[in-house]
Amino acid sequence: MLDNLSNQKRVLLASVMTLVFFLLYDYFYLSKIRASYEQNKTMLKQESSYSKNNGLSINKPVNNTKSLVDIKSGFFDAKIDSLGRISSFVLKDKKFIENGKQIDLIDPNNELKPLEVRFVDPKLNELAFSAPYTSNLNSAKIGEKIVLTQNLGSFSITKTIKFNKFGSYELDVKIPDGIDYFISSGSRPNIQADAYSVHGVLLINNKGNIQTFEDGSIKENKEFSDINVAAALDRYYTTLFYNFDKNLNTIVTQSPNKSAEFFIKANKSLHLGGFIGPKEHKILKSINKELTNVVEYGFFTFIAKPMFALLNFLHNFTGNWGWAIVLLTICVRIVLFYPTYKGMMSMNKLKDLAPKIKELQEKYKGDPQKMQIHMMELYKKNGANPMSGCLPILLQIPIFFAIYKVLLNTIELKGAPWILWIHDLSIKDPYYILPIVMGALMFLQQKITPSTISDPTQAKIMKYLPIIFTLFFFTFPAGLTLYWSVNNFASLVQQFIINKKFEKQKEEEIAEKRNEN
Repeated sequence: MLDNLSNQKRVLLASVMTLVFFLLYDYFYLSKIRASYEQNKTMLKQESSYSKNNGLSINKPVNNTKSLVDIKSGFFDAKIDSLGRISSFVLKDKKFIENGKQIDLIDPNNELKPLEVRFVDPKLNELAFSAPYTSNLNSAKIGEKIVLTQNLGSFSITKTIKFNKFGSYELDVKIPDGIDYFISSGSRPNIQADAYSVHGVLLINNKGNIQTFEDGSIKENKEFSDINVAAALDRYYTTLFYNFDKNLNTIVTQSPNKSAEFFIKANKSLHLGGFIGPKEHKILKSINKELTNVVEYGFFTFIAKPMFALLNFLHNFTGNWGWAIVLLTICVRIVLFYPTYKGMMSMNKLKDLAPKIKELQEKYKGDPQKMQIHMMELYKKNGANPMSGCLPILLQIPIFFAIYKVLLNTIELKGAPWILWIHDLSIKDPYYILPIVMGALMFLQQKITPSTISDPTQAKIMKYLPIIFTLFFFTFPAGLTLYWSVNNFASLVQQFIINKKFEKQKEEEIAEKRNEN
């Protein structure tokens, strides 16, 4: 039978190892994603084929199409090609720069482009990829209706598009009833920053349930008839369709290069809302508040959403995302103050009781039941709880994971400065100052934290944790490292104060005993 102290060690070690595993998993798994991402870009297959599994006609991409319509706004510049597809969508804000160029959310090498229509009938589909569209406008501004028409012999398709300020648009597709076709919002944006997060397809049904399909995970095509939002997305950007008045019949499939894609299936005229752009909460909420669910945080979404709401509130108060992160960390520490205080006090008591516990273990090593009883009496008499020291760690793990996801997926941090050398909280510290500070604070906290771990192996693991964490955080976004640094500083200060308080209490107890004698 294991004593309570051993249980405490096990919970503490398990908590630490959970964090280490999480960091190791992200570090190595995400590096594979990045490598796979680069490899898949060079493996795009462009052969014409016909898939009998889902009726989707997949044609050789037409990359030499001409530009038909230019759309200009203060937020983006877009182009529609002669096949009625959005062929370019360039974000104009200075923070949307990758490799020295403004981001174009539509990769010209991608087979599937927004507003592309495909037919079940392969002959009709072949004609659709060769017959050019005509337009009522050569250039358009925000709010103007663009009417695109394609003559397919026995009938015509008409797409009416009206773009709004930040990349949302209204789309009407007119087509004779009974003709089966598919329309897509395009492949997910091919921006390398997606390697940290879900990259693929996200669906939201009419009950608000969310389902994600990552690139490479789709073994067979899946069809859904109750979808309100279908989005192809990466870490920061998305291209999506939505309709909250009518369910969308949606097919999720996989392209030859393993990218998850979706199509809306219909056999009559169709009305959709659409969006291409960054997953900024303010923008998504201005279109429809339900679209903010496209920013998905995984298992700890229920904690992450309130965390982002608080972070956003603090940003509105401070005007700086870095200081908002600092204040968020302080708020979390305040919420966890009491259990952390109790845990730290208990650890001090346990350390003080360590010699007596060792005596009991030696005295009753042949009788575990008696040892357990006497140790429980010792804990009760001195007001020590061997499990309370683990409680703050257990509480912090889901909060850390949630904040980790928030700070990784929040595009608002992209290009957001903090102070001095930190000019972008979404990327790593260029001089590694924050990770080193974080590791030093973790080391100092460890030095002043009472420890009851006597096992040499466990002690070594704890000793090297600051170094391990520092190395991992070298590659993490500065915003996340800032959170963990402030958290460590708060823990250090709290531990120092509690240690002093405990020493004072001991001195008072010793003085009382002397007075009694």
